[in-house]
Amino acid sequence: MIQRLLAWCLCVFSSLAVAPAFAEQAVVAVAANFVPPFREIAIAFETATGHTLRVAAGSSGNFYSQIKNGAPFDLFLSADVERPKLLEDEGLGVKESRFTYAIGRLVLWSPNPDLMKGEQTLRSEHFKHLAIANPKTAPYGVAAIQTMQKLGVWENVQPRMVMGENLGQTMGFIESGNAQLGFVALSQVLDPKIKGTGSRWDVPKHLHEPIKQDAILLTKGNDNAAAKALMEFLRSLKAQAIIERYGYELK
Repeated sequence: MIQRLLAWCLCVFSSLAVAPAFAEQAVVAVAANFVPPFREIAIAFETATGHTLRVAAGSSGNFYSQIKNGAPFDLFLSADVERPKLLEDEGLGVKESRFTYAIGRLVLWSPNPDLMKGEQTLRSEHFKHLAIANPKTAPYGVAAIQTMQKLGVWENVQPRMVMGENLGQTMGFIESGNAQLGFVALSQVLDPKIKGTGSRWDVPKHLHEPIKQDAILLTKGNDNAAAKALMEFLRSLKAQAIIERYGYELK
């Protein structure tokens, strides 16, 4: 299961439709938490425009490093605001193209429908391992640590923690049973693949800094019609309806 989920983090979406001759293809780096809604957005975008997308999913921190080292991405949908701003400041992102496309929600989730008892779950001994995303590369991991510190449970939980490189791997740890529960994005729990199974606690917003997620057109994609069209499509009512349906807030 973990191997399959890791492979998904490097997945490629491709259009099954025959694109017109003027269509282009954009290569997009997407934060792992945003993969569930982006599946639907990609299909709607390709259908509406005739352009095609190649999409890599992973952690925002790793994507930032890859882009700095010349990775061939045209557009970056990060899970934070800091890394897109750095890319803009460093001349790797197109000036004034950056915008907040979603504000994420952190949840504590378990496949066990009887495990979750709100924040008291974190104070209990009813779990052996808890999974979070690596805070060095994933903003949701930072939010998870902030939450546990504010609740005063960090020292108790820390020895039982397992860490995923991104939220896709973190979810894999939980689904495989290597962790009984973990902090993930609400969008992952609302994914049709999960179908509302298990139990969850929606982390109150005051327990962590807002998870604002920015998109930026990269300089490599500045002349790419598909990349520019996707930036515009993300602001459309159709895309925003999908984003909200997966539990995100809009700016």
